[in-house]
Amino acid sequence: MALIMARGLGKSYGSTRAVHDLSFEVHPGSVTGFLGPNGSGKSTTMRLMLGLDRGEGVTTFDGLTFAQLDRPMRHVGALLEAKPFHPTRRARNHLRMLAAPNRIPDRRVDEVLEMVGLTSVSSGKPGKFSLGMGQRLGIACALLGDPHTLILDEPSNGLDPQGITWLRTLLKHLASEGRSVLVSSHLLQEMAVLADELVVIGRGRMLSNGPVADFLTGSGLATVEVRTPDAALLAPALAALEATFTEVDGVLVVKHATAEQIGDAAQVAGVRLHQLVTRQATLEEAFLAATGMSEEFRGAQAEGGQA
Repeated sequence: MALIMARGLGKSYGSTRAVHDLSFEVHPGSVTGFLGPNGSGKSTTMRLMLGLDRGEGVTTFDGLTFAQLDRPMRHVGALLEAKPFHPTRRARNHLRMLAAPNRIPDRRVDEVLEMVGLTSVSSGKPGKFSLGMGQRLGIACALLGDPHTLILDEPSNGLDPQGITWLRTLLKHLASEGRSVLVSSHLLQEMAVLADELVVIGRGRMLSNGPVADFLTGSGLATVEVRTPDAALLAPALAALEATFTEVDGVLVVKHATAEQIGDAAQVAGVRLHQLVTRQATLEEAFLAATGMSEEFRGAQAEGGQA
């Protein structure tokens, strides 16, 4: 199974720098979420990884670039845009056309059609497919060579809730088999339950790379909810910890201190505690905190009429 290594990826469009020296890894056996505001360079980065755009840096799949792979569909499956097919070629024939140069048998075509739920419309013309059906066909194309690596750009776009659940289950299963999966999505709640690791970018620059749990913890947005009849006694103990708090409906919401620290300080101060509950930041909260300036930057560009 392939380790993806991206090193020094960069891309400029004229004087506009779209991607700045991005380096990261995607490990076998994991789903890595690729997050960033609209226009942050996610799609450009994926195209650079596959050699579809000229730019800086290199990406290897177990030491080989995409161009060096023999029968690349057997190694790397990719979905970079919705409905990447001829609108009048029948769905099954589209897959057979892709399969032939990679020496993939027709039985595999039928397998992936069943896998993505398109067997009943395999003789249909994709030009008449809904966006969700088109996405499923694109996913079938990515899976066609039974690759060890998947690079998927917004694969859930157009899928209904049942389809999103199906896709999540599929990607988790593929990762559990030891494959490397890199997937971008704007559905942060879905990514929170799908991804093991994250690559987060803004303005084409790396903002965070690592386990989801580390990203949430590193946001500094976690709080501890404290119920106590001795709030007046606890306040100076919290101040000594350099923690801050607000009171909401009789509950102290404390920032910048852990439940363990608060519990120990309360014991020393002789404060009675009735409840300590740690509330971790959501992925959405952490993402907005990390990329807020990038969103503002993009909004300012739009108002100024720049691309």
